[in-house]
Amino acid sequence: MRHLFPKLIFISSFFILFGCKKNETSEVAKIETAKNSIEYASGLSIVKYDDYSVVTVSNPWPNANKDFKYILKEKEAKVPDSLQSYTTIQVPLESVVVTSTTNIPFLEMLEVENKLVGFPHTDYISSEKTRALIDKGSVKNVGQNEKLNIEQLIELSPDLIVTFGVDNNNPMLDNLKKSGLNVLIQGDWMEQSPLGKAEWIKLYGALFGKEEKAKELFDKIVESYNQAKKLAAEKTPNSTVLYGSMYEDVWYVAKGNSWVAEFMKDAHANYLWADLKGTGSEGLSFEKVLDKAKTANVWIASGSFKSLDELQKANPHYSEFDAFTNKSVYSFEGKLGATGGTVYYELAPSRPDLVLKDYIKIFHPDLMSSYEFTFASKLN
Repeated sequence: MRHLFPKLIFISSFFILFGCKKNETSEVAKIETAKNSIEYASGLSIVKYDDYSVVTVSNPWPNANKDFKYILKEKEAKVPDSLQSYTTIQVPLESVVVTSTTNIPFLEMLEVENKLVGFPHTDYISSEKTRALIDKGSVKNVGQNEKLNIEQLIELSPDLIVTFGVDNNNPMLDNLKKSGLNVLIQGDWMEQSPLGKAEWIKLYGALFGKEEKAKELFDKIVESYNQAKKLAAEKTPNSTVLYGSMYEDVWYVAKGNSWVAEFMKDAHANYLWADLKGTGSEGLSFEKVLDKAKTANVWIASGSFKSLDELQKANPHYSEFDAFTNKSVYSFEGKLGATGGTVYYELAPSRPDLVLKDYIKIFHPDLMSSYEFTFASKLN
């Protein structure tokens, strides 16, 4: 019996170690084989396991030098050792601060706007539903994006602050983390695909335990967008389109792979700078734009202009374009909320199907005769 005891200890130890190793191997295998639920967004990945999710945000700003990984875990969930070094966020959230108006529609669509406790410069929010929460004092003004009021945020103590950066130098983000606040970087503004930008609703679904609702909402948007796109595909792209307007001494046109240009392509229009490679915009002189787009038959003007008279007062030379003379100028930025927030900036990223339908009504009015503009308005 005395000789048997050490053997029993050895055998027990072997099975314990073997069992641990087997469990560890099983967890690693599970992590490696799990699927990303994101289809269109290039900068977001969400992989859900039994009681936790792994969220990866890549390319959150131009030339970002790293990705950001977050573990969303339910209460009492066990997270594998291999993921312990990443920021852990307990879900579902009970309170949140967001810093971009584009996040507001996601909260409202998922019916969790009452979880919002803070926002920088609340006047920018145009939604009536969230404005009512602001007026009631439920949503606090927490400063400016570049200079958030950290003392106030510490006092609010939200479960999470969802914010964004514009380059690799982010002292504000560093200060938030040093203050012990949970921060998640969002990069939806970098998406150039209309559906890719809208798919970030799934991040909020994961944060608030509403994954199925987020998927259901997004799938309906995809269906609506693709139906509109298919409708426009039947038409010949007859409209030649000028986009933008002067800012100081420069005219910024949308590049051919930009979010705006994607809409015009899907609406079957002949955008005059469609062959300009890249995303974002290109600065040009007025003369170059006039030379190329004088005879364009549609002008999508940037800026919150309400009339042709207001447009001409901004720059008398605008009247040299045929689209101006023919009164075929449209703006997507003219509709404002009660405190001056632009409805298009807030809602358009989450509802690309409505943006596309507006473009189709402009370029092919016979296809959308009974449809009322959501964002666009014709300047008279």
